[in-house]
Amino acid sequence: MTVRPLGDRVLLHPLDESEEKIGSLYVPDTAKEKPQEGEIKAVGPGRTEDGKQVAPEVKVGDRVLYGKFTGTEIKHNGQDYLIIRESDILAVVS
Repeated sequence: MTVRPLGDRVLLHPLDESEEKIGSLYVPDTAKEKPQEGEIKAVGPGRTEDGKQVAPEVKVGDRVLYGKFTGTEIKHNGQDYLIIRESDILAVVS
């Protein structure tokens, strides 16, 4: 089974931040912020504007920054993914 986003949505895999340590103490998972960087795994066909199809600006494999509380979290084959709109992507990291 594969996940294929529709419209202007993209499927991305949030990148885990390395284990955080302050002094000699490790920060527990519950105190960590949600990751805001991810790798795009699938891209929808794009949005429709004035009756014309507009191709997405991002592609599979791009690393992107996105808003903290955007999208819908899903689990697929034991992996965590996020489905967000292309407009919720803030920047492409190169």
